[in-house]
Amino acid sequence: MRSFGSIVGLVAAGVLLTSCMQATYEQTSDAAFTPRDKAYLAKVSYQKTPVAEPFRRAIVDYHRKESPGSILVDSDNHYLYYVLDSGKAIRYGITVGEEAMAWSGIATVGNKAEWPAWHPTKGEIERLGVPTFVAAGPDNPMGSRAMYLYAGGKDTLFRIHGTNQPEYIGASISSGCIRLTNEDAIDLYNRVKVGSVVVVLQPKQGDSPYNSKMALYGGGNGY
Repeated sequence: MRSFGSIVGLVAAGVLLTSCMQATYEQTSDAAFTPRDKAYLAKVSYQKTPVAEPFRRAIVDYHRKESPGSILVDSDNHYLYYVLDSGKAIRYGITVGEEAMAWSGIATVGNKAEWPAWHPTKGEIERLGVPTFVAAGPDNPMGSRAMYLYAGGKDTLFRIHGTNQPEYIGASISSGCIRLTNEDAIDLYNRVKVGSVVVVLQPKQGDSPYNSKMALYGGGNGY
């Protein structure tokens, strides 16, 4: 039989976990979509797989010190945070690069584009067997929006962009870029300014209040 003290401890731990996991989920709205957004999103051929709840766009408490208007990427837990005022942030679920291809560091948004064409890198062409150019469109792998990351005044070749594979939100399978659903990419794009700071945490330095794998599967800190 458990002691009174251990029961109190379990209740306190449960309250703490619940408070860490509180989030105000946002419904996707097409109010900010352009006519081209609506036309392209109506024509996509990929399956619109629902995003698992832990990776849905939400307003959450934010405990770090990045300035409002900046972006923090926690690749370990597959989250991107857009920092708001008053200790809050908008949290988006993301797809990130496989560990060998992941990028980390501090960058700025050097450029932005709506429904960009895809210019695969030489490595992607050789590894994936893709063409050298894919025109903009509803099924383009770059998706609805792209934010180009620059460091030291140079293009890093890494991007934050939409995707034609929403089923992989919460996974580590990209060639290094940070992917959001096309709807989330539009939402983030409309908030972010050229010059905004982007902090991408190093692997194993995940700084989210709780582990997304625990939220999905109900236990264990490991991957």
